Amino acid sequence: MAKYVYRFSEGGKDQRDLLGGKGANLAEMTKIGLPVPPGFTISTEACRAYMEKGRVPPELRVEVTMALREIEDRIGRRLGDFHEPLLVSVRSGARFSMPGMMDTVLNVGLNDASVRGLAEFSGDERFAWDSYRRLVQMFGSTVLDVDGAHFAAALEEKKRQAGAATDVDLTVAHLQDLVEAFKGLVREQSGREFPQHPREQLDLAIEAVFGSWNTDRARLYRRRERIPNDLGTAVNVVAMVFGNLGETSGTGVAFTRDPSTGHSGAYGDYLPNAQGEDVVAGIRNTLALAELEQLDPTSYRELVQAMRRLETHYRDLCDIEFTIERGKLWLLQTRVGKRTAGAAFRVATQLVDENLITMDEAIARVTGAQLSQLLFPQFDADADRDLLTKGMAASPGAAVGEIVLDNAQALQRTAAGVDVILVRRETNPDDLQGMIAATGILTARGGKTSHAAVVARGMGKTAVVGAEEVSVDIGAQEVRINGTKLQPGDVIALDGTTGEVFLGRVPVVDSPVMRYVAEGVHAGLEACAGDDDMRELVLAVDRILTHADEVRRMSVRANCDTATAARQARERGAEGIGLCRTEHQFLGDRRGHIERLVLASTDKERAEALAALLPLQRADFIELLEAMDGLPTTIRLIDPPLHEFLPDLTELAVTVALANERGETGEDAARDAALLTEVRRMHEQNPMLGMRGVRLGLKVPGLFALQIRAVAEAMVERRRAGGDPRPEIMVPLVGSVREMQIVRDEAEEVLDEVCRSSGELLEPPIGCMIELPRAALTAHRIAEEADFFSFGTNDLTQTTWGFSRDDVEGAFFADYLENGVLTISPFETIDGDGVGALVVAGVTAGRHTKPRLHIGVCGEHGGDPESIHFFHRAGLDYVSCSPFRVPVARLEAGRAAVVAREDTTA
Repeated sequence: MAKYVYRFSEGGKDQRDLLGGKGANLAEMTKIGLPVPPGFTISTEACRAYMEKGRVPPELRVEVTMALREIEDRIGRRLGDFHEPLLVSVRSGARFSMPGMMDTVLNVGLNDASVRGLAEFSGDERFAWDSYRRLVQMFGSTVLDVDGAHFAAALEEKKRQAGAATDVDLTVAHLQDLVEAFKGLVREQSGREFPQHPREQLDLAIEAVFGSWNTDRARLYRRRERIPNDLGTAVNVVAMVFGNLGETSGTGVAFTRDPSTGHSGAYGDYLPNAQGEDVVAGIRNTLALAELEQLDPTSYRELVQAMRRLETHYRDLCDIEFTIERGKLWLLQTRVGKRTAGAAFRVATQLVDENLITMDEAIARVTGAQLSQLLFPQFDADADRDLLTKGMAASPGAAVGEIVLDNAQALQRTAAGVDVILVRRETNPDDLQGMIAATGILTARGGKTSHAAVVARGMGKTAVVGAEEVSVDIGAQEVRINGTKLQPGDVIALDGTTGEVFLGRVPVVDSPVMRYVAEGVHAGLEACAGDDDMRELVLAVDRILTHADEVRRMSVRANCDTATAARQARERGAEGIGLCRTEHQFLGDRRGHIERLVLASTDKERAEALAALLPLQRADFIELLEAMDGLPTTIRLIDPPLHEFLPDLTELAVTVALANERGETGEDAARDAALLTEVRRMHEQNPMLGMRGVRLGLKVPGLFALQIRAVAEAMVERRRAGGDPRPEIMVPLVGSVREMQIVRDEAEEVLDEVCRSSGELLEPPIGCMIELPRAALTAHRIAEEADFFSFGTNDLTQTTWGFSRDDVEGAFFADYLENGVLTISPFETIDGDGVGALVVAGVTAGRHTKPRLHIGVCGEHGGDPESIHFFHRAGLDYVSCSPFRVPVARLEAGRAAVVAREDTTA
């Protein structure tokens, strides 16, 4: 029989898959002797069984009873006892942290009788009734699906009647009234009475936590964070300790380092006379953790010691939830803390300097996505700015956008292409859609560990919280800030680094990290303008990126079509060009040259078109090879979908029809009529699968020869100028080895001609793109004629899945993501099971023929962090991406090497 329940003494931090993150860490803290209330964890296996069968496994009730009795015996109190009741919390805890996305119920075990026993046992009647009203409120909304707004409205109305500023100011009588009002809401909204039997409460709460794994908000969060839907959540049942037992009690969240900046020290929020949910919900503004030292020096010292011990044990920034019950410290949770991108880099290098981790571990602690955030622009400090207010800097960045007050507004405006700032009194999990859509988040309440702050940091969103001068009136659809009245649609700007809120748009400039990446350490430090925190960050990024360059196996190239883009890529650390799309050099004013060549009907017309193209291509390649001097430069032969280089069929047909109607017979009319005949002849129903790539080169005599000659003559020119050109010629859309043979023979003939005429030895590698399934599956044959492979994963994805990216992303991708057919677009991250299998097959087959075959990837997957790790495992030699993603690719290639080494030695 399966075992579903594990005591805290039975687990450890390495059992996250079974016990969830929270359960594994509670077990670990118990194991190392920290003060954790007794409890047990119901495993993720139980949740998966519940999802599969639609009911709780019957044997689970027995295991829960046995574990619960052990808690009762240890504490000396029983669940629901009328005189000295044991109360428990029921909390979710998945493998991955999902802050605020799933359900929690506190104070389980209270009822109309035991609340009086709790008052007698604790000596605090107000505390007992406050705990009871919290249970009814949480249980009603979480377990019985009563809209939480009903409870919030009743609480606000009671506070108004009592003249109470906060819920702490409510008396026993007020709380008793609230309990009855809340039970009435449960009856009205759910159609049943609030359950009085403690075990029924516990069983229903456990099932509700299982069910919360599949709530809309949890599924939305998992889609965004790419967490699998089939993991399930664990459930932690823990003996309650109380922070709402008066001024000597309280609750808080602590970080061993500042999650916003990475600075060492005790950071966090504390609320006297409160339960844990009060801190996270942000319904009351918190005290800084340092203020606890004045309120309770003993508990503060114990907490600081526990924080140091946990950080040393986990060798990372730790996030800790704690409660103080009448001067006794209890730790309720710890985990490796979410942090901003800047904090991630600072903390990683700090831990290296403190000899807690190695540099290899440091680059494993940061991500390419975090580096991307540091490259975003920031506000120009010298620009005129209209300061509205200042709150807590919860998540850094510069965000400018229209005010929106709810999910619907956020989704509507972003769908219209507008950046928005979500402004709320405080956020809760139901606001997740709006938070995802928004560029930035502003709340009037809450601290650095509130829901808004934690979720924003995890998403990399700019956030300012606890801005007390912000007043949000949803009913009137207005926001007031220091006397300024604002409405949805008005523009504000948030500085998540300083906590400042500005009216209107504020200009942005390159961040110091962007300056460092583009111009070097000196420029990055110069851009810090005396900001020691930013200076520390630039140096931390430099250390980690430098180490990533030292340990990575794959090189990083860039996809560049012009010399300007090539220079930008080189500044960012590109080690060559992996893809120059030559057809892009003939868009705009040059488009007519390709049109004339494709539509040429005689040898003379074709020769004239080629003669006009040659000097343009040669000049392009000379400039490109100069920008990439000494580095490999892969030049793809022209691959234009014909419709991009031919007149529009509909427009041309209309022109000819109108000319015929007017009886025009001149030279222009005759030309248009002849052109229409040719365009109709070459019109394609599906241009992506038509006359393009190698097919066009074989169909139009001289086209590829012209480009190869231009490359060869550009090599000669650059060598004579003292350069070191290293072009590589790449044939697109190859599906057959015979196609490759024909093009290679033609290329070698042209190269021989230029060698003889110039006296230079020219032997550029000639390879091909692997972007068709057949090419990957016959790579062993194609490798006989190719000096290198480059996977074009954009087209390989389209031809493997059988859909066009431009057509399907707006048509049904959203439905596919919602229904779980896809967890992410296969154009963003490589489809490892399908497209990835073809990549592996192509690598294996190609190297079977040529063991030293050089292989890379030039699709935009080359800049995607997860895909880069896949390409490392597949054995590719390089990735190529857009110039602006080069730093991210460098970092991720280093991380991939470290992770692969760790996996090998594990």
